[in-house]
Amino acid sequence: MEILKGLDLTIGKGETVALLGPSGSGKSSLMAVLSGLERATSGTLNVAGEDFGTMDEDALARARRGRIGIVLQAFHLLPTMTALENVATPMELAGESDAQERAKAELEAVGLGHRLDHYPQQLSGGEQQRVAIARAIAPRPDLIFADEPTGNLDAATGHEIVELLFSRREETGATLLVITHDPELADHCERVLTLGDGRIASDTADKSRAA
Repeated sequence: MEILKGLDLTIGKGETVALLGPSGSGKSSLMAVLSGLERATSGTLNVAGEDFGTMDEDALARARRGRIGIVLQAFHLLPTMTALENVATPMELAGESDAQERAKAELEAVGLGHRLDHYPQQLSGGEQQRVAIARAIAPRPDLIFADEPTGNLDAATGHEIVELLFSRREETGATLLVITHDPELADHCERVLTLGDGRIASDTADKSRAA
């Protein structure tokens, strides 16, 4: 069964892009393919200068490491690790010698310098998402993917997370692709793509080019 159908999409370095569309339109599938978590069955796929379409699973894992940061609705923190360990461990596994220092600095940047030794169950939802943002951004990736990052948060906390995500992205210059139903989050993006039935139904970049 084809989920994505003949997509032709170019996202420029440093762009911020919101991905909208009803459930089942292919948003999560597109993000999974772009992040190398799922394989496209046909076509070409170049991500951050790498040909993801020709790589095997091991090569994709290596290509993602340090190059792609992911923030998910459900946080996906490891419950047996502290906030500091959740951020530092992926960098340590990638062989970064200063992982602890970078993790601490990034947690301080998201306002959690006083929560380094707390476990996820000791943190609020907003604090857990801050840890997730720190984990995604600390390696200084070229790309950040965020799937409904405010979906599990109340409106006020969601607003704080939106401001934080975009301020950290701006500092690093990473490309950001966000799946969202949150109008505030979409409004923060330079470009809005809408998917429908596995195809691009609209793209605000086309309107700006036409203008």
